[in-house]
Order: sequence, then structure tokens, then C-alpha cells
Amino acid sequence: MKPRILLVDDEQTIRFCFSRYLNKAGYSLESVSTLREAKEKILTEPYDAILLDMKLPDGNGLDWIQDVRPGYPDVAIVLITGYGDIPLAVEAMRNGADHFLTKPVNMSELDVFLRKSLELGALRRKNLATRRLQKREEPFWGESAIMKKVLEMASLGADSESPILLYGETGTGKGVLAKWIHEKGARAEAQFVEINCTSLKGELLASELFGHAKGAFTSAIAEKQGLIEAADRGTLFLDEIGDMDLTIQAQFLNVIEEKQFRRLGEVRMRRSDFRLICATNKNLLEETGKGNFRKDLFFRINVFPIRLPPLRERIQDVPGLAFYFMSRFGEKTVNEQSEVMHQLKSYVWPGNIRELKNILERAVLISRGGELKIEHFPGLDAVAFDSRRVQPDMTDLEKIEEKHVRTVLSRYSENTKEAAEALGISRAALYRKLNKYRNRSNEQEI
Repeated sequence: MKPRILLVDDEQTIRFCFSRYLNKAGYSLESVSTLREAKEKILTEPYDAILLDMKLPDGNGLDWIQDVRPGYPDVAIVLITGYGDIPLAVEAMRNGADHFLTKPVNMSELDVFLRKSLELGALRRKNLATRRLQKREEPFWGESAIMKKVLEMASLGADSESPILLYGETGTGKGVLAKWIHEKGARAEAQFVEINCTSLKGELLASELFGHAKGAFTSAIAEKQGLIEAADRGTLFLDEIGDMDLTIQAQFLNVIEEKQFRRLGEVRMRRSDFRLICATNKNLLEETGKGNFRKDLFFRINVFPIRLPPLRERIQDVPGLAFYFMSRFGEKTVNEQSEVMHQLKSYVWPGNIRELKNILERAVLISRGGELKIEHFPGLDAVAFDSRRVQPDMTDLEKIEEKHVRTVLSRYSENTKEAAEALGISRAALYRKLNKYRNRSNEQEI
């Protein structure tokens, strides 16, 4: 991809000469003659470097550097000055410019300066990404054959730019895998931006995704950048995309196709070059048949689907996951032959990995640093199953899950908030499970 350069200079001759030379040298150059135009351009287009004249018809380029640098730390800025402006140019470098050149500009010298400035920008991006990655440890995925296959598929997905759809039950680690794919891919140095489509609806979700202009709606007291814009050159992760409103689905489909969007209340088109990862716990193909999800959007995001299995399908990974979480809590591991571990491996785990993590954390608190015993896991024996007896059809497991969910609800006096927390799932997921149980019961009665 050619480095994208924005030239800001009011002299037409300079714009023409720079454009002819830099385009031949392998750059993609766009030019404007005022600061106002430059401000509009940088909001709507991604650039690798800015060539900025100091004296412009509507202001001083020196002042704009202080405004643009905080929001675009990885964009290289080269200031173009007259000989009498050199002290000001030195000051500009203190304020964030990377280099300065004096008029008349030597073109070969400009090429060298640009390449050095672009290298600085790349180093800034790499440094920011390194600092982010150093704060994260590699997740533990398990040693089961089914998870090795998932990671093999995820690695292939990370090497591509195709949209990825992660699907599986709540708590199976779809969000963690999405971040892992981003960090293994070519866009790891840029941002990973995520939004949960369940938590926001209608105008609020549209505002989060697309951003809005000041006054676009009643509570829009200031302009706001959307997450699509924030994900430029990085990854946009839409969690629970199956819960996205149909009107937003239609708008987002166009964004995927064109990589262009408008903030709410604006007519100006903006661009964002993002990589898309989506996740859902629903069967989106069934949802399209019910009219709850657009078929064209489904086919657009379902380019590279990856299924994350529920924990009950890989019970052999429970000991390793337990050891991993216990080490993160700073506690000693559980003996693999103990009664506690036997119970952990016999449990159905309707809340999957998230529930395992929550139960272990609670047990550590209850034990107060002592040895973990079965009494530190209240309710864990409420529903158990023998993984060796699980049949290929999941009917029995669904009944076991329903029994467990209703037991937890009863224990918390039908308080769905507390029951959902105990199960390690969201209230929305709990409501969906209860609706599924009611529908199944009604079908059996009929």
C-alpha cells in the first residue's frame, strides 16, 4: 500500500510540483490550500504524513500542529518554511513536528525526509502496540483436539483480511479469541475496538458506531467520534451482532461494502479502513428466516466462521483452565485427583469458561487462602453429568442445563440479576434460556 501524504500549501505551483514528483516516487498525494480544508481532510481520510506550509491564508501551520498531534500521534509531520522562519520551525519540532524543510525545497531531499518521518511514525505505532501487548498475557485455550482445531482456524483467519464470525454459547471466550486474532494479525499495531450490540439499541448504538455531530439529537451536546472511525487501520469487534437492530444492520451493511459512513447529523462522508470480527450466541441463519437478521448482512460477515465449543464438549480442558485461573488469582493449584477437581469435571457448565472463572474466584474468597474443599463450591453438585455418557444428540444435556438454571434461580429467590452473575452469564442470556425452556415445554404439551 502506498504511503498516503496530505500536502497543505496555498501555492498552486508547489502543489503541482510536489504532486508530480511524489506520485512518481511511490506516494499517494492529496493537496489542499487552507487549514480549514486540511482539518476536514484529516477527519475523513487516513494519512501517513502531512507536509505543512507554515504561513497559510487562514492561519499558521505552527498552531495547527499542537491541535493535530495529540489525536494523531503516529502521523509524520514535515513543516515547510522560509529561511526567516527557521527559529519558528525549531519551535514547531518541540511542539510535535518531525522535520522541517526550507523553500525552495529540494525534491530528492524531500523524499529522504519523508521516508525518515514515515519510519518514525511506524516506530511510534509499534511502540504503542508493544506497550499494549506487554500488559496482556497469552490466554490458555486448553489441550483438547477440538480447541486445537479452533486455534488452527483462528490462525488462518488472523493471516487474512476477511470478516470473521465467531459463534458459540455465552461464556465460551469469543471476545478473548477476537482479541487474540487481532494481536496475531497484520493490524496488531493499531487499535482493537469492541462494542456489545446487546447493551445499546437504536439511536444509542448508531451514535456509538457512527459518531454524531453536535445537535444531531437532543442529548448530542458535542460532536463525538464513532467506534468505526476509531477502528481505522485496526480491528472492529461487534459482539452479539445478532442483537443489532434491523435499521442499524442496513446502515452497517453499506459501511462494510464501501468502508464509508456518515456521523449522525452530518452529510459529509468519512472513511475507515478496519478489519471486521463479529460474534454471536445465536444461529444467525435461523434468525434470517425469522426476519430478525438481514440475510445479505449474514452472508457478508459469514466469510470465515469459527465455532467455539461449549465447555461441556471439552471437559478434559477443565483442569488446565482451573490451574490457569488459580495462578492468576495468586493461589496454589487444585490437586487433579481431589474431590474438588472430580466435581469440576462432573459439572455441566451452562455458563461455560466464564462460569468456571467466577466459581473458582468465589471459592478462593470463601476459603480465605486455605485449601480448597468441596464446601467452598456451594451448588456445584446441584447438577452433574458423566462426560463419558453424553450422547451425540444434546437433548439430555439441555435438560440438565435447564434443571441447573432453575435450581440457581430458586436459590436466589428468582432474582435474575444475582442468578445470572452466579451462572457467569448476562441477564439477557438468562432470559433467552428461560424463553427457550418455556417454548420447549409448550411444544411438548401440544
